[in-house]
Amino acid sequence: MVATVYIISFIVVSIIFVVSLINFFSAPILEVKSTSRNNLISILIPARNEEENIRACLDSCLNQTYSNKEIIVLDDNSTDRTLEIVKIYSDRIKIINGEKLPEGWIGKNWACNQLAQKANGDYLLFIDADVRLNDYAVESAIEEIAQTNSGLISVFPTQIIKTFSEWLIVPLMNWILLGFLPLTLVHNSKNKSFVAANGQFMLWRKDVYKKLGGHYSVRDKSVEDMEFARNCKLNGIKIKTLLGGNLIYCRMYSNLKDAINGFAKNFFPGFNTNAINFMIFVFVIASASVIPFFIWDNFVYSITLIIMIISSRFFISFVSKQNVLLNILLHPIQMISLLLVGIISVYKTSFGKLEWKARKI
Repeated sequence: MVATVYIISFIVVSIIFVVSLINFFSAPILEVKSTSRNNLISILIPARNEEENIRACLDSCLNQTYSNKEIIVLDDNSTDRTLEIVKIYSDRIKIINGEKLPEGWIGKNWACNQLAQKANGDYLLFIDADVRLNDYAVESAIEEIAQTNSGLISVFPTQIIKTFSEWLIVPLMNWILLGFLPLTLVHNSKNKSFVAANGQFMLWRKDVYKKLGGHYSVRDKSVEDMEFARNCKLNGIKIKTLLGGNLIYCRMYSNLKDAINGFAKNFFPGFNTNAINFMIFVFVIASASVIPFFIWDNFVYSITLIIMIISSRFFISFVSKQNVLLNILLHPIQMISLLLVGIISVYKTSFGKLEWKARKI
């Protein structure tokens, strides 16, 4: 029995170690790039109850070095001060009052669809209201999409993590991403298995976005970013997925409840598989990543696995610009959190209980 546990742990830990090492050296990171291009870009921001975030988001958009831009905010029936704050910027941005959510649509997708219909740009940049852009972010992203001949580039922002409860959940996103997917293959491989995208920052060439049917094509998908990425690959459209580095930041959640609900909302649906396969996967990777700390029947095996686990956390935390020591110390608790959130995600998805921003998904 112990031998079997060691073997399974060794396979899982080795995969994570190798992939994280590859990403340590090759994961694409958005870097400052100047551009001579001057195509109009539409920065599109869906906002629902974002009074705590929208001001900083808009300030960062307005401060961009790229001058040929329009900024459009859709107030998605907010019940807080979001619209009131947005109106302060009315002389510099466009404001849309969101229409009632139609049958068959998910809220964010409907909001983004309305924004796209009002956009005039050659490029469409969809960002969430909790995203913060370095002054050079838009210019660098436009040069990146042009240089790589991509139809879509998506960025996983550098996460701002402040509270202990956030540290239990938020780092798991990049741990899964960079522990199981060599990120460079999203762009360099035609294999449809190598896909990843993040709806927090998605820059489209407008013609490609329209060719794929825009948000109408993913209207009922809760993980629309991954659906877009798969559709791009299926249609032979190049995509590139990068890390935010020093250019794009986001604080996704400010408390444990939001962190669990937010992660659960995308976790199971994002894997595009059935509940049994998903839970087996989550249980195996979580267990395999913790058991070596507690089973010492073979000292050499255990210490080897622990060294690989710690090394992987170092590689991933470093390229993600996260606190390396905290992620290592909290690793066992994070793995328990991973398992619990996986169970919650399956339960809520299966029984139609997924909810976000006080609206059912």
